[in-house]
Amino acid sequence: MKKLLIILHDLSAGGAEKMMARLAGALVDAGNDVTLLMLTGGGVNARGLDPRVKQVELNSGRSANAVPALARFLRQNRFDAQLAALTHVNVIAIAAAALSGTLSRLHVSERNAFSHDKHVNPSLRVRLAYEVAPLLYRLIPNPVICVSRGVAEDLVDTTIARERDVTVADNPVLDDDFHHRPPAAAEHPWLQDKTTPVVVAVGRLALQKGFDTLIEAFARLPDRTTRLIIFGEGSLRAQLLEQARALSVEDRIDLPGYTGDPMAQVAAADCFVLSSRFEGSPNALVEALATGTPVVATRCPHGPQDILQDGLVAPLVPVDDPAALALAISDQLNAPVDTRRQIRIDAAARFMNGRAVQTYLSALLGSPSP
Repeated sequence: MKKLLIILHDLSAGGAEKMMARLAGALVDAGNDVTLLMLTGGGVNARGLDPRVKQVELNSGRSANAVPALARFLRQNRFDAQLAALTHVNVIAIAAAALSGTLSRLHVSERNAFSHDKHVNPSLRVRLAYEVAPLLYRLIPNPVICVSRGVAEDLVDTTIARERDVTVADNPVLDDDFHHRPPAAAEHPWLQDKTTPVVVAVGRLALQKGFDTLIEAFARLPDRTTRLIIFGEGSLRAQLLEQARALSVEDRIDLPGYTGDPMAQVAAADCFVLSSRFEGSPNALVEALATGTPVVATRCPHGPQDILQDGLVAPLVPVDDPAALALAISDQLNAPVDTRRQIRIDAAARFMNGRAVQTYLSALLGSPSP
């Protein structure tokens, strides 16, 4: 049994937080003693954390202020491997590990396309972290764990990081028995009593996710009875609703907020759409494939092209092209229900817990077994 530590900012409603919570549980299943440490604490993904995972909250007002407390914790609790996630947390973890003498055990991970993601957060401290991180990635002893080959290549191509400074591990998105587990009941009334086709999207209401393009594409669909549900929270809610009103589709679009079970919603839908401008390895796309529901995605950097096998599994369309997106959605809605369903499910199986956790154990410990 290995003693492993995962370091996060918190367990808020983000894809990285959800995947780290899932990874913690999968590492426990693989026979390890796992602690999940949050620089601050709390978040909606805490309720999905395996009860066998130990939780530590530093309750720092700001992430950057957590360095001394984290260094003390690392000195007092020796782990076989330590994994940090998200760029600004990586920088903090590297500083704390250096102060505590545990840098040889530290691994950091990048969850998104670095060259795009660094422009998203306006915080000066976060932007500084993105400037410093590539230099630190060259200096630390272990390679950066990236969630997809595209993320790794982006980090090498757009920063001073070298090929030897990166490695790849798949996200543990799905339970190992997902093939045999029926989806839960959908919670949205449009999906519970479905009288018209329903398109579903899932993600933060942020520019990255391209929901403005999706709404414009939706307004172009020839079937004017089709409905669109976008599950997620974010700063663009009012802007997206105003766009829907301007396009006269506000009565057929709903933004109900965060859903704790996106697969249940997607399983009851007629099509899932990923309209992102950039990604790392989009977990929502994998979850959608696992339900067998028809899928459309943008060919954004990075992730969809790899997951959908360059369009063999499901259609890929150009980023920010509402006409192409509308055509692809319409084609999926008009196709026979079972067309390529098993192909979609088989493509998702790569991201089962049992498979993905071995790629992490190999990266963290140098061996696929605990």
